[in-house]
Order: sequence, then C-alpha cells, then structure tokens
Amino acid sequence: MSKKTSAAATSSNSNVTVTDNVSGKESTFPILTGTEGPPVIDIRRLYAETGYFTYDPGFVATGSCESKITYIDGDNGILLHRGYPIEQLAENSDFLEVCYLLLYGELPTSDQKSEFDRAITLHTMLHEQLTNFYRGFRRDAHPMAIMCGVVGALSAFYHDSTDISDPHQRMVASYRMVAKMPTIAGWAYKYSLGQPFIYPRNDLDFAENFLHMMFATPCEDYEINPVIAKAMDRILILHADHEQNASTSTVRLTGSSGANPFACISAGIASLWGPAHGGANEAVLNMLREIGSKENIPNYIKKAKDPDDPFRIMGFGHRVYKNFDPRAKIMRETCHSVLDELDIRDEPLLDLAMELERIALEDEYFVDRKLYPNVDFYSGIIFQALGIPTTMFTVLFAVARTVGWIAQWNEMIEDPSQKIGRPRQLYTGADRRDHIPISERS
Repeated sequence: MSKKTSAAATSSNSNVTVTDNVSGKESTFPILTGTEGPPVIDIRRLYAETGYFTYDPGFVATGSCESKITYIDGDNGILLHRGYPIEQLAENSDFLEVCYLLLYGELPTSDQKSEFDRAITLHTMLHEQLTNFYRGFRRDAHPMAIMCGVVGALSAFYHDSTDISDPHQRMVASYRMVAKMPTIAGWAYKYSLGQPFIYPRNDLDFAENFLHMMFATPCEDYEINPVIAKAMDRILILHADHEQNASTSTVRLTGSSGANPFACISAGIASLWGPAHGGANEAVLNMLREIGSKENIPNYIKKAKDPDDPFRIMGFGHRVYKNFDPRAKIMRETCHSVLDELDIRDEPLLDLAMELERIALEDEYFVDRKLYPNVDFYSGIIFQALGIPTTMFTVLFAVARTVGWIAQWNEMIEDPSQKIGRPRQLYTGADRRDHIPISERS
C-alpha cells in the first residue's frame, strides 16, 4: 500500500567480531544503522557461521524487522509516527489523518484526506448476517471475546479481500478493518447491554460515529458532545501504533505465514487482551477500587515503596519509556477537559485518582525513579467518567490500534527480506531415550 519509499537500513562500515573460545574461530558480522535509534548487529548468518543461536527471552534485545512506521526513544520520551512527533499529530490532526499517515507514509493533501475519509465512511457497515453471528454468543460474553470471534470471521463474509498477493485486495481489507472496527466494538457493547444494535451514520466523523454506536438508542436522538468527541479522537490517535509491541509482533508473526488479514488482526486482538498489554488501564481502575478512599493513599504509597510487598501503583512508569510517556501529558490535558466538561466534582473514584496523581508527582520516591503517570492512568479515568465499563477498555484500545496493526502487516507483506517467523529455543528437556514397554515401567 505504501506510496512512499525511504532508505533501508544501511551498513555502517563497522563490524563486530565474535571469537569462539573453544575452537578459536572468528566470525564477523556487519553493524547496520537506521534513521534513528541504536545500531544493530546483523546476526542472520550467526548459526551458519558459528553453530550458535542467540538466547533473548521476550526479544528485548532483538530486532525482528526493519520498519519505517513508528520510532520510540524511551530514554528521552520520544514517539514519532513516520517522523512526526505524537504531540504535533494529537494537536493538529484527526484520527483518520493519522491513519492515512500510518498507511501511506505521508500526511494527505486536502483532496486525499477527503477521498480517504469518504472511503472509510462507506466501509463502516457490517454484513447484515453478522447480526446473527453476534446472537450466538452468551449475553454475558466478554466484549473482547466477541471481538476476537467476529473479526476472525470477517474472512467468511469478505472473501473478496483475502488474497494477500493482490495489492488492491490488501487495500480494501485495510480500509474495511479500520472502518468496521468501531461498528464491531459498538455492537459488542450493545449486545452486552441487551440493547439494539446502532448502525453507523455517514454524516458523522470517525470518533462521533463511534460514540453514537456506543451510546445512542432508537428511542431518542443522541447529541454528540464536541468536547467528548475530541477527547475520543485524541485517545484513538495516542493508541494508533506503538512500534513492535506484543500485539503488533503477533500480527506480523501471524501474517508471516500468509494468513489472511482478518485472521492476523484477530490474533492481534487476542494478544492485546492480555492484562500485561491492553489491560493496563483496567488495572488502574481495579487498583483505585482496592485503595478505596483518599485516606488510604499514604498506606498504599508505603506498600508500593516496600520491595518485599507485591503491591504496585498501576498506571505509573512504562516498560519502554524510562523518562516520561509523551502521550501522557496530552492524555492528562484531555482527561481534565473531559472532567471539567462533565462537571465531575464528587465522583469518589475519579477524585481518588486525581489525589493519587498529585501525591505521586510530588513524592521524591516516584520523582527520582521517573515513575510518572502514563497514558493508561489517564485513559482509564476518562473511560470511567464517560460511563464505559472496564470490560470495554481494551476494546477501545483495539479500535485505535487496528490501523497500526494493518500498517505493520502491509509493511511486512511488502518487505522482500521477511520470512515466516520461526524463533529458536534453548532446549532443556530430557536427553534422547528409548521407549520402554508399559509392562516394564516402574
């Protein structure tokens, strides 16, 4: 799908030499440099040259692909999409403009933006037979379970866009996934409530349409609050892509086998469902409920500082960002604008969250360790203020992240150096042994 070409990783004319202390053999591996970030050692010939594999649980020091989409500098709190800082995109773009940027590599012209917006709008409806598919789920099914099932089933309804070797079909599948995900999510929410499905409207923008399908009923008109719509749009932008995280890596690994795009995105949703990934903002609300009241905060701060206590203050710090999460400042402003717009003053859980934020930002322990509130802390508060249940938090994350998954999947498909994913292992099981008849086993 890409309309932009840019330089690939290049050799730095430097090498790393590895010496086998057993055999004395030396092997040399090139160092590659990208546009940003640290150089990497190209170890594709490591096994062939040395007979060794690398061991890297969690792939924390392994680059699995070359990408031109998103760059993160965790030490300095930088997040760039196609070179543009996330702060500028959140301030000056809407979600669909960011979608175009992620998919095509450049910000659209006015005509390109209008054409793209219209194309997405015309794909928001779901095949009508999918209403029967929803009714096959238990009424109390988790919305993420519904999302996994419905998205995976889309290939049975839209088989005219599953040929990954056809660029046009890839484009149609990409547009369909971005456009239909809010409808899928809205219907999952309505189904859990026992309310009628609300169909998308072509006169609303992306965020407005999503809110409409979540909160409207056939009984009366639903008025879109522009402050809330803007907040939702920003939430979607801030979660659109985040480099090679667990769910994105899952989409790429699934896609490397040649699986259709709907199956790949369904796999990404399943990965996102994990509490260590997409469930972080839900964990923030659960933590606040555990704390209970502002009077208990000092005791829980003390517990968080105790190295022997398993309790953690959720929503502070980040695995990637060692300084601050650049999305958090934007989300904080958005959070307070929502609370002000809704005139929320005495809601105990939200009041508790604001007090925890204040204390933690002034506490030397958190400041010295740069444990600042992250994007999940504020997004959970916003969703709570809007009356969105915690079971839907990760669903909203999936709606936003779909475009990132699709952009990464397209890039992987178009990359001639990519192969089917096949990680190696360090085997620690039993040595070879011979089968013993059951009558002779003790």
